[in-house]
Amino acid sequence: MPQWMARGLAQPACPQVTGIPTCLALVESKSGISPTVAGWAPTDFQTRYALPSSTKGTGQVVAIVDAYDNPNVASDLAEYRSEFSLGTANFTKYNQEGQTSNYPSGSVGWGVEIDLDVDMVSAVCPKCTIYLIEANSSSSSDLDAADQEAVALGAHIVSNSWICYDSNSCVDPSAFSAKGVTFLAASGDAGYNNNGNPESLASVISVGGTVLSKSGSKYNEAVWDGAGGGCSSNGGSSGVVKPSWQKDPDCTYRTDSDVSAVAWDVAEYDTYGYGGWFTVGGTSVASPMTAGVIALAGNAAKLNAGQGFWKLKNKKKKKDFNDITTGDDGSCSGEYLCQAGTGQFGIYSGPSGWGTPHGTKAY
Repeated sequence: MPQWMARGLAQPACPQVTGIPTCLALVESKSGISPTVAGWAPTDFQTRYALPSSTKGTGQVVAIVDAYDNPNVASDLAEYRSEFSLGTANFTKYNQEGQTSNYPSGSVGWGVEIDLDVDMVSAVCPKCTIYLIEANSSSSSDLDAADQEAVALGAHIVSNSWICYDSNSCVDPSAFSAKGVTFLAASGDAGYNNNGNPESLASVISVGGTVLSKSGSKYNEAVWDGAGGGCSSNGGSSGVVKPSWQKDPDCTYRTDSDVSAVAWDVAEYDTYGYGGWFTVGGTSVASPMTAGVIALAGNAAKLNAGQGFWKLKNKKKKKDFNDITTGDDGSCSGEYLCQAGTGQFGIYSGPSGWGTPHGTKAY
């Protein structure tokens, strides 16, 4: 059991269910780590990941797909960006039919997720164009439709901060396979081998999570123990077909995650369900953040899900990723599917993938 759950360090924004979509934002119960606004801020991400956030991203369209409506999202995003001097957002909210009106009913839990997602894209890619597509409900059919609408609206990159735990069949794979569009999804917050659609699809970049720390001016990261990762069979005898570009030895099916980013102690601003600033966690921090990194790289049309990460030469991996060498997300006899830093399969580990960004060249 992850520590956030065992020790009551956070409360899920949405009910944690099995087999159907649930959002992954975790509202932390601990005190903030900053003397003013609590939590890690854009300057931390941009510095740690050596990102060209002030110069790149213009014209890149990052779509966020979530369920229900957050009626305050535009003003909440404006406050987040004002606090961190990110400028005015190029932001548009749509319903799942592509209209800028007739939004679905509101949901406090999904509202937290919505604010978090648009904040995290803004944090690393303030010059990006951000589309929010709000599905009519949290049913997989509505979320599938919203992902397809994101493509129809012209998104280059589509991020999904929700998961169907223990299900590799709850979404329509065709909704996540448009040519020239990069899809990402959070790997889940329940630790080793607690995974599922859409992140388990071979056409989707599965994004795991890390914990960030800082000593003086130096940042470090370790595996976040809640990060999903492992073998996409959910402990059963069948799973997602392993893509040809994955060559790891101990999973017959699709191995996740592919890459990772910060997933704990992050600042969020939300007034729909909460009173302003608080700290959040979850791999739903990492997925939209990684979407922003891909936008900075300007390479979305050329990516084939996680293939590029897996096929990089080892020398490039060590140069273009921050290697995560400590921590685990569960028990798997100490091997790479749950354990960082084993060296058993290069620098790879299930919960952190090939690592976190060091610049944008790997993306």
